Amino acid sequence: MKLKRAFMNYLPDKLYLKLVFRRRMGKNLNLKNPKTFNEKIQWLKLYDRRPEYVAMVDKYKVREYIAETIGEEYLIPLLGVWDNPNEINFEKLPNQFVLKCTHNSGTGLCICKDKSKLNINKVKGELQKGLEQDYYLAGREWPYKNVPRKIIAEKYMVDSEKKDLIDYKVHNFNGVPKVILVCSKRFKKEGLRQDFFSPDWKRMGVKRPNHTVSDEEIKEPKNLKEMLWISEKLSKGYPFMRTDFYEINGKLYFGEITLYPAGGFSKFSPEKWDDKFGDWLKLPN
Repeated sequence: MKLKRAFMNYLPDKLYLKLVFRRRMGKNLNLKNPKTFNEKIQWLKLYDRRPEYVAMVDKYKVREYIAETIGEEYLIPLLGVWDNPNEINFEKLPNQFVLKCTHNSGTGLCICKDKSKLNINKVKGELQKGLEQDYYLAGREWPYKNVPRKIIAEKYMVDSEKKDLIDYKVHNFNGVPKVILVCSKRFKKEGLRQDFFSPDWKRMGVKRPNHTVSDEEIKEPKNLKEMLWISEKLSKGYPFMRTDFYEINGKLYFGEITLYPAGGFSKFSPEKWDDKFGDWLKLPN
């Protein structure tokens, strides 16, 4: 398995994506005339390489972009930034905080709700694993290759009205918000729930086959219009961009920018939505 992984790591991006697409999606990748959303995401990885994308996916640098574009009031407060785990002075951090690497997604993440119960050595070890991860290799999402590897700490955010934070992921096609993916119960016993809504907050008849939809009512966020306006502003001029938000105590906060949702390797059910989303995504010449 290690030998196979090492071999795959050395493959050129185009060949690698074709092989993985065939294995994950069950069909050949059409790059000459891409039609579906997932095919077009692969095309964008290979041929839409604007330098500003690197800062957009950098969890630290993107804060500058957001502050300049829409205002720093939308940012979750930053508690610190470091080059390696041993630089972190845990005594100076508050009782609750979130640690994450700037160049990946998930590996090294620490959500601390009570510092007195934290295994600091274990957290440092996981953060080091995160720093060593070459996130680019798995999906050939090229901007991550050039993100400086750092660790940031952010304020642990709590909503007084909600049991858990809901993640609103706005899918913008050529600068137009058309789909909102709502992720809930991510860290709950029930497991992640994913629900798709239209911009006028109507459920769409689409889901991810490997994720469960919520069995509870998902209310329209109070700041929906503001969320859509910001999404349109951030994504203007780009073929596709997903802008993520949280609504906490009635206030809107920026989460992150994603250019290649699920790496372009996740099916839709019914499958026709892959074509529908693909029709909305107009590739640059």
